[in-house]
Amino acid sequence: MELRQLEHFVLLADELHFTRAAGRLHIVQSALSASIRALESDLGTPLFHRSTKQVQLTEAGRALLPEARRTLRAAAVARETVAAVQGLTTGRLVVGFMQASYSYDLPDLLRRFHTAHPKVHLRLRQAPSAELVEGVRTARLDLAFVAIGDRPPGGVAVRILSAGPMPLACPPGHRFAAAGPVPLAEVAGEPFVDFGPGWGARTATDDLFRAAGLERLTAFEVNDIPLFTDLVGQGLGIGFVPPGVAAERARLEYVTVDPAPTWRVAVAHPPRELLSAAARAMLDLIR
Repeated sequence: MELRQLEHFVLLADELHFTRAAGRLHIVQSALSASIRALESDLGTPLFHRSTKQVQLTEAGRALLPEARRTLRAAAVARETVAAVQGLTTGRLVVGFMQASYSYDLPDLLRRFHTAHPKVHLRLRQAPSAELVEGVRTARLDLAFVAIGDRPPGGVAVRILSAGPMPLACPPGHRFAAAGPVPLAEVAGEPFVDFGPGWGARTATDDLFRAAGLERLTAFEVNDIPLFTDLVGQGLGIGFVPPGVAAERARLEYVTVDPAPTWRVAVAHPPRELLSAAARAMLDLIR
């Protein structure tokens, strides 16, 4: 088994398409097929179901995938550790971030990192927090800026960057707008516009209602902040938002709720011993 074969396997598992995977690897499709067959022969079992229409992982392939990612990450860390002795000059860093990154100045961090390490290639991936955490856990991401709930996610290390109460967004003229802090029990009776499962705002809201023993009606579920504010602005529901959303989208009413969900922004990363040199350098820049 060779690292090159594991790299080919992981890319094919991501694409589930020989032509696209070969294109990403800059090799011909026949070479990729030969590499996968050699790996399967070495392991003594098929890793993919192949048909004329699709490619799918076998059970053995699904079991191998996370281990292959970890092996490739460990190999990259080993290479970069040796290179770091002479200074971090090259490398690749894959950083995940959520749509609502208002609570941390990611562009400033990227600017400072690029100034210090201009030859490190940065790749950015945007996704909901749960998907980003899974990306770090399975070695698809080197680190990620996420929102987390009351319970820290398992399988990754996290560093809390900020925490604070989430305001409740209401349409202009809503009856809550003129009130003081609104009891959560009263809020529960209103229709909600919620973000989708896996979003940090949704996790924090769900955690709060679960802890209070309350239920709410989700009238609309969205995966986009502008659409959220549009629906709330049309009077179709209310919903909790990250604090930075309130600062940028002033046309809605923002209300204090007692108690309110907590917006916790964190950076998620592998254990220190599995960090690449580039990831360690970025973490050292985080204030």
